[in-house]
Amino acid sequence: MDITDDGACFVCGKANPHGLRLDFSASDGQARASYIPDKTHQGYSGILHGGIVSALIDEAGVKAASSLGVTAVTVELRVRFRNPLMTGEPCVVEASVRPLRGRLLEGRASVKKTDGTTVAEGGLKLLGT
Repeated sequence: MDITDDGACFVCGKANPHGLRLDFSASDGQARASYIPDKTHQGYSGILHGGIVSALIDEAGVKAASSLGVTAVTVELRVRFRNPLMTGEPCVVEASVRPLRGRLLEGRASVKKTDGTTVAEGGLKLLGT
């Protein structure tokens, strides 16, 4: 399978008019981005959909791997939800990854409100392509 970034990623792609368009900063196996959820991404009224939270964690892990020079895909994602994130409420998503063995990397990621309250935490395994 050819892994090509065509700029249309749902989370970070600037060419996706329906995406989140996050700007990640990443280096040394770590990635970080800020996000303010929109009502169009809610689940229950006024609450960010859990699938979007999971997508944030997933993408942060991939960006952290990329900062190590590895093009990776997520092969396992575990998310633990702690607190709801309301639409319009700013948050920060952060991830760190490290090589595990062979082409496999392991990572941790979180989504937190700007006051430090944890929205969700995740564990990832990624495979370098």
